[in-house]
Amino acid sequence: MKTRIWGFICKESKLWLRAAPPGMIVLLVVMLIRIVGGMQSSEWMLLDTMLRLRPKEPLDERVVIVGIDAKDIELVNQYPIPDGKIAELLTKLQSYKPRAIGLDLFKNVPVKPGSKQLTRVLQENTNIIGIEKILPPGEVPPHKTLPQQQVGFVDLLNDEDSKNRRYLLYTPSPQNPQNPEEDKYSLALRLVTQYFKAEGTDLATGKNDPNAIMIRSKELPRITNKNFGGYIDIDDGGLSILMNFRNSYAPFRVVSLRNILNGTVNPEWLRDRIILVGNRNTSAGDIFYTFAVPTFKLKGQIYGVDYHAHAVSEILSSVIDNRPMLDSWGEIEEYIWIIIWGFLPIALGRMTQSVWNNLLSVGVAAIILLSCGYTMLWLWGIWIPIAPNLLILAVNGVGLSAFAFYQHDKFLRSQIQERQNTIDYTFNVIHNGPLQTLAYGLRHMRAKDIPYEKLIWQFEKLNQEIREISEFLKLEALGEKEVLRLGSGLILDLKRPLHDLLYEVYSSTLERNDFEYFKTLKVKIRNFDPVDDKYLSREQKRSICLFLEEALCNVGKHAEGVKRIQASGAYSASQYKLWVKDNGSGIKSNVENKGTKHCKLLAKQLGGNFRRESLSPRGTICELSWIPIKGF
Repeated sequence: MKTRIWGFICKESKLWLRAAPPGMIVLLVVMLIRIVGGMQSSEWMLLDTMLRLRPKEPLDERVVIVGIDAKDIELVNQYPIPDGKIAELLTKLQSYKPRAIGLDLFKNVPVKPGSKQLTRVLQENTNIIGIEKILPPGEVPPHKTLPQQQVGFVDLLNDEDSKNRRYLLYTPSPQNPQNPEEDKYSLALRLVTQYFKAEGTDLATGKNDPNAIMIRSKELPRITNKNFGGYIDIDDGGLSILMNFRNSYAPFRVVSLRNILNGTVNPEWLRDRIILVGNRNTSAGDIFYTFAVPTFKLKGQIYGVDYHAHAVSEILSSVIDNRPMLDSWGEIEEYIWIIIWGFLPIALGRMTQSVWNNLLSVGVAAIILLSCGYTMLWLWGIWIPIAPNLLILAVNGVGLSAFAFYQHDKFLRSQIQERQNTIDYTFNVIHNGPLQTLAYGLRHMRAKDIPYEKLIWQFEKLNQEIREISEFLKLEALGEKEVLRLGSGLILDLKRPLHDLLYEVYSSTLERNDFEYFKTLKVKIRNFDPVDDKYLSREQKRSICLFLEEALCNVGKHAEGVKRIQASGAYSASQYKLWVKDNGSGIKSNVENKGTKHCKLLAKQLGGNFRRESLSPRGTICELSWIPIKGF
């Protein structure tokens, strides 16, 4: 048992060493492509798709958007909305006692009338957060009366595909990065800080990650290094998070400027809430791109004020509701995961080897992979590599590995077939040579009808034939396989035309004196027409020659009273028929011996037919026919 197990292990090891390298090369190439950033777009696309396909989420009532739309502009009859109307809006909102108001409108330039009124409102209400743009190009300062604690930047980070998936919470001041007192904070972070400040909770630094933000002992996962999830070599210049958009067509309650000014809003919608005021009209140009959010109107687009609302909601939901923020594994874990999935299609290719079974198993593996990525993202907020694994599955599972294992398995089968051919050929050589000599000697020894010296000579001949066959088979094993040894001892070159070989087989076999019924022959007829043998393999030519030798030997052994023998090869109705006919005693037994089975197998390989039957009134015919065309 141990020997068999060890033999199996050795066989499989050799197989993997021969067939697995192409799959390993694919794995290494895909990993290299990912390392240099070639897989980023695919991984981003899958991330967006899985985020969008999550179950729909309920409305987050903690965040309310006051969107200035086209009807509001038409009502005010001025754009940008004048400062007086904005001041009136903020005053009205303050009456509902919200925790924080984010004014997502640039106010660095006064828009009359009402600029003084707006200045007074901003100075009197510390829970109103204004905005600025700090990153080039096109930096925009905040309203001149707002202190730094009431200003948040609204710069959003674009990926190389022009989509927005990250949110920068904090960054050193671009003008003075060495001074911590001038550090910049985003609009979302300012609003979240104001929200929890109303509960007496301050932001702190993380315990496990000192660079992270901690709220209520909850650390906010951040983009930790230059290689994070599907991102390669990114540098946000500060502390940023990956956006876990709220998956809903209506993630937040949205009201218009006219609803607030007219007092048609339920006060409970706004009390103790975070309110964001911003443009929700396409003419303002405050639009960003993402496919991770389902939208009714803007396919693949989202208003800037909505984007900031998603960032605020993500942090609030994580701290209060334990809704996961998006995170990723470390680089080591990610590449271990990729390597595991890199070996899987190689193993599948080994186990299946069938094209359809391999396609099915690869399809199931792809579904499992996508399910793992989706579940990890949905339940735990972990973004794991999917795109490189799918590519490896496609190339290795369906392509290289299955092909390599198939080719090697085909090679092994050909070796087995080669060994079987050698066994069959060895049997035929022995059967048509030494066994005939042995049978002749035993028959006369039992009959005691020949002198003792002749009997001794017969067995010495047998010994010599066995030795010659041994030497011949050694040459065969060393690669001298383009030759054929007949029972008479004659060695033929299989490169010669087939009809020449048939003449040689016929002449050499009938000259043998160890077949007693050859001695009674009076008439010998032979004719072998040329045959197109360019589509015959070396083994097929060998087998055809051995068929003729076997048929002739059977006449010499069994055709009692034979006077006439005819061997012929000729075309008949597009078939080439090779047959041996005698007028001996006919077939005496219907038992199918090994020679007959071998002839039937040869006929099947050639795509032809074999028949061996008695003739009337006496005699036997043994015939092999085939169509000598390409394909056999």
